[in-house]
Amino acid sequence: MKIAIGSDHAGYFLKEKIKDFLVQEGHEVIDVGCDSHVSVDYPEYGVKAVKKLLSGEVERVIVICGTGIGMSIVANRFKGVRAALCLEPFSAKMARLHNDANVLVLGGRIVADGIAKEVVKTFLETPFEGGRHQRRIELIEKLTS
Repeated sequence: MKIAIGSDHAGYFLKEKIKDFLVQEGHEVIDVGCDSHVSVDYPEYGVKAVKKLLSGEVERVIVICGTGIGMSIVANRFKGVRAALCLEPFSAKMARLHNDANVLVLGGRIVADGIAKEVVKTFLETPFEGGRHQRRIELIEKLTS
């Protein structure tokens, strides 16, 4: 799968570990930055990553900031994006099964590396269930357009 990944300074170290994990799992990764732990503004990197999804260049996005809250807000500003802040695997599973989430958000200061890898793996391997959940996604689009 082709995946865009981005972070701010608070998510940088986790981003690098997740990026390596994704490559080991056989995924193609596009890193949109940032490139160090020096302070930057998270919206710039969240937007860059989401635009890769909206252009069709990637199938999924992973964005990371300190808590994941800022990146969640940024990503969900875009029509067609369903970003889910997941701090453990069950949330990642449900975000995919019921919400067809296409953006995974992680908190670099909150989630330990090992758990983060489990969350990523679950998010990428869980299919969308469809059915009544598809109807609800369509309803969200209708009510928010």
